[in-house]
Amino acid sequence: MTTRPAATLRSRYVEQAASDLQENRRLQRELTSRISALRQEEAMLMDILRLAERYEGLPDPSPVPDPSAVPDQASMPDQASSAVSDTKGTPRRSLLGSVLELLAGHDEPRLAKEVREELLAKHPDRSPTPQVVRNTLESLVAKGRVQRHKQQRAVLYSLAQRPELRVSSRSKNSAGSKNSD
Repeated sequence: MTTRPAATLRSRYVEQAASDLQENRRLQRELTSRISALRQEEAMLMDILRLAERYEGLPDPSPVPDPSAVPDQASMPDQASSAVSDTKGTPRRSLLGSVLELLAGHDEPRLAKEVREELLAKHPDRSPTPQVVRNTLESLVAKGRVQRHKQQRAVLYSLAQRPELRVSSRSKNSAGSKNSD
């Protein structure tokens, strides 16, 4: 008679352990996904900081923080460096640069969703969230590099028409054609 209660107790422990293990694995997947999203956000923020540091119009540029000073970076050096370079060790293009390049390839304004889809297609190693793409586009609007267009409830983005760039490129082209004559 003592074997039956022991078997029931053992089966409860087995069920509870299996349930706990399943919950643990679910939490691991959730945390892995969150870590990935945070790494993408960190890479985007570092791109913005680097761009802001190079921007000449700022009166007092803030220094870019040292990534090694962040406590979690020290425990994951391989993964932290992969956010800045690809597997060959060459630096990859910033998200800001990639977005500008994509917009330059189109004559008509694009939805943020379309820009993200094109980014995912051209850069399969990256997977920026829709919010990261919108934030990047809005930061480019704030810098005057991209124009925002509203059509009813939709917001579209296009490369800003900058007359000073067109004039300088024309003068270079005309100077180049004079030298070739």
